[in-house]
Amino acid sequence: MTYPFPGMNPYLEDPELWPGVHGRLIVAIADYLSPQLHPKYFVAIEERIYQTTSDDKLLIGILDVIVQNSQTTTNRELPNIVVAAPAVQPKMVTVPMPEIVKERYLEVRKVGTKEVVTVIEILSPKIKRKGEGCNAYETKRQRVLGSSTHLVEIDLLRAGEPMLVFGDGTQNDYRILVSRAEHRPQSDLYAFNLPDVIPSFALPLRTGDSEPLVDLQSLLTGIYDRTSYDLVIDYNQKPVSRLLERDRGWVDVHL
Repeated sequence: MTYPFPGMNPYLEDPELWPGVHGRLIVAIADYLSPQLHPKYFVAIEERIYQTTSDDKLLIGILDVIVQNSQTTTNRELPNIVVAAPAVQPKMVTVPMPEIVKERYLEVRKVGTKEVVTVIEILSPKIKRKGEGCNAYETKRQRVLGSSTHLVEIDLLRAGEPMLVFGDGTQNDYRILVSRAEHRPQSDLYAFNLPDVIPSFALPLRTGDSEPLVDLQSLLTGIYDRTSYDLVIDYNQKPVSRLLERDRGWVDVHL
């Protein structure tokens, strides 16, 4: 099946698929921009690392402790002593484990000085959910917004809380924020819904430089085709990320 939707594919928002989509989209944007920015700028793929708690994951394959399910246990060193079982038996629980998270993003840098001109972020589920991931990103976001660096923030996930902006009173499925340093606090917000084509936007650079148009829709469609996501996604099932009533029939028609 070719890419079945005119805009975002809600099945790609599946938490099991999204890390791969995220990584491939980062590389696709970098490969798309690099020849257009040559020779003034280059695109660097950077990585943010932080520790969080894997509270939504089960511990699998960890057998450090073996519990004997017997009423009495005999001490082998002291064979004549019988140890009575406790009156209250413990139950097995799972404790939260620290997890190292790595998230990639893009930096457009000036050749020679390596000055960061533009940061491009594609939001992940951990960023949009309260916790260490959200805190780490919000700290980085405020640092960028307080600098002379442009920020492009791409949100292709309906789940979770959107990043804070003022002056947007609408509820939308997806958003692309283009915040130019020279125009702040005003920024451009491209808000769109599931039936809409993902809007293209001009990549902000230094004043006077030619700014390439980023066509996310074409890049995402190309990733879908090259990766054969049609063989991985079961379109007979509903998307993991719940659809609004208004979108259910629309999705069925396109499938």
